[in-house]
Amino acid sequence: MDAAFHWLAALQPEARPAAAPPREERLALPGGRSVRLRPIAPHDADAEQAFVGGLSLASRHKRFHVGLRQLSPSLLRQMTEVDHRDHVALVAEVLADGDRAVLPPLPLVADARYVRSAEQPDEAEFAIAVADDWQSLGLGRTLMDRLARHARHQGIRALVGDVLPENRRMLVLMRGLGAHTRPHPDGPQLVQAVYDLTTG
Repeated sequence: MDAAFHWLAALQPEARPAAAPPREERLALPGGRSVRLRPIAPHDADAEQAFVGGLSLASRHKRFHVGLRQLSPSLLRQMTEVDHRDHVALVAEVLADGDRAVLPPLPLVADARYVRSAEQPDEAEFAIAVADDWQSLGLGRTLMDRLARHARHQGIRALVGDVLPENRRMLVLMRGLGAHTRPHPDGPQLVQAVYDLTTG
């Protein structure tokens, strides 16, 4: 489940003071699996690269909309060095033996984020990706819920994501949350999922 960023590289990470990041929490999933949801940090660079590289070709295409094999150094830095106000990112790391994270390497199985629009500060673009073997467990829905909760506190009124029309799983997830879709201004190769945070 995923959507993509097209203007992440244009983000100015020092545009606003840092804000309180989302809180950490343990999440129990079906089948006895457990993950810790927490804000991403700069030291997650290697784990983030491994997570993206571990996605199937189809999942990477749904997330980035291009044939990306790995994150460039500049994109990796932008995705792991965030201010938690204009750019908020959560990851899910695998837990075993209770709350002990499996090390090394630190295994990330999901990434969810939003970036505030410079043109419309009350909107933000979201993106989410879940490792192939961890899909259909409710992890994507929980991450979207946590993103929405944080975004509301930051004065964001809507989360908007670019989604491939064939990405049915993502569209079902967003519609289940009450989002609607609209045509994409760049053409029919994408649709926009709009999650209104002022309702509900």
